Amino acid sequence: MNSISDFMVNNHRECDNLFAVAEESAGGGKWQKAQPEFDAYRSEMERHLRMEEEVMFPAFEAKTGMVGGPTLVMRNEHLQMRKLIDDMAQKIAAKDGDGYLGVSETLMILMQQHNMKEEQMLYGMMDQAFGAEAGPLLERAGASA
Repeated sequence: MNSISDFMVNNHRECDNLFAVAEESAGGGKWQKAQPEFDAYRSEMERHLRMEEEVMFPAFEAKTGMVGGPTLVMRNEHLQMRKLIDDMAQKIAAKDGDGYLGVSETLMILMQQHNMKEEQMLYGMMDQAFGAEAGPLLERAGASA
């Protein structure tokens, strides 16, 4: 991967795929499959969010001086996503397929909007800000995630 955009968009797709697999099992009442699949999704999603919050966003803020801008919005949305993921965990534990699907639908809408903002705006801004320095930043992000 040469750019921040390429790397991060690919990671979004990996999270999306894990989300869909867990949703299918939970929606179908396949609880023995749903729990580990959800755990895999939750783990990868948390890794992605931490990568952004602990490495990518602080580096972008330091490089550009934009502290109250797009990264603040993304962090707030991360909090909302984590709350919904916690709610989904409770629905899995209760073996509540309909409840899980209701919360997962809300999360899916939030993730789609969030990812679109990152992919169409923020990651491009990062590519522009870092240019050739993107490689070392991505290495740091991968190493700390």
